[in-house]
Amino acid sequence: MHLNINLATNPYQDARRFWIQWGTTLALVGIATLALLAITITGWFNAKRDRQTISQLKNQISERDAERAKAEAYLNLPANRSTRDRSQFLNELIQRKAFSWTKVFEELEGVMPPRLHVVSIHPEPSSDNELAIKIVVAGESRDRAIALARKMEDSKHFQHTEITQEQNQQGQTNGDNSTFDINAIYVPRSQAGSTP
Repeated sequence: MHLNINLATNPYQDARRFWIQWGTTLALVGIATLALLAITITGWFNAKRDRQTISQLKNQISERDAERAKAEAYLNLPANRSTRDRSQFLNELIQRKAFSWTKVFEELEGVMPPRLHVVSIHPEPSSDNELAIKIVVAGESRDRAIALARKMEDSKHFQHTEITQEQNQQGQTNGDNSTFDINAIYVPRSQAGSTP
């Protein structure tokens, strides 16, 4: 038997090595494609479930809003206005009674920077049934008031703390060059443990 092999026109190729390299690459690309496809399908099903949950929650919110509007309309009737006004007054009284001056001063003592002191505290109910307090502090520098606002915000008992007004008073003998109005939402100790 005579074999005519001319390596110049037909170079030798290792087909087995070629198929092992490219076959492994194609298998890895196929596995990655299947994994991406599985992730995409799972994400689509999760998104569909989330859309259904959002739709249910929106329906519940609209039902609650309708119930609230109906209840407010009932309370706004002339025959019910006195009961509504009395209940609002009593709720405000209960909320004011829940304000403990001693606890507020204890909590302020823990966050008050040196050379800054409280001039006045004015609590009042906010529109969201929370207890807003306005604190006027006096001290020698603005940095101390900013430090107080930051410490109040970091504590569990004060939220949405902000300095709303600053007044400079030069020539004070007691060193109080500035007064600052700080507004915050007060969270009593009974509620502070339940807030995230």
